[in-house]
Amino acid sequence: MGNLSYWLVTSDHLLEFALSFADPQSLTINSIAVSLPRTGSGINSGTFTSADSTVKLSVSSQYGKRIRRTVRVDHSKYATDPTNSALQVPRSMSVYAVVDTPLQGYSTTEAKQVCDALFAYLTATSGAKVTQLLGGEN
Repeated sequence: MGNLSYWLVTSDHLLEFALSFADPQSLTINSIAVSLPRTGSGINSGTFTSADSTVKLSVSSQYGKRIRRTVRVDHSKYATDPTNSALQVPRSMSVYAVVDTPLQGYSTTEAKQVCDALFAYLTATSGAKVTQLLGGEN
């Protein structure tokens, strides 16, 4: 379904609107598949959340002078408090990608090629670049 879209013509812009992501979505974290049924839907946005609410996938698009598309994963867990090992404290993190394109000049195919290049760069050699990034290298 990801390739289906329709067009809206306004007085100033020709905008492409994609149809919804399938329900449910799935992410694999540490070799474990996490099912993410749709838990929210809005104008140009969707949210998918795990049954225990520890994983959330958000997808959105914003239309203005540029087109901004975002996919985001929020993850939460409990971890040992470093000052009191008897306590478990909530912790969370997020990872997201933003694709920011002009209204004209990049086809979906061209934008995807740039996205593919970045994601291949990050995941090559078993994710070595992600490890470097998380280690604070620049």
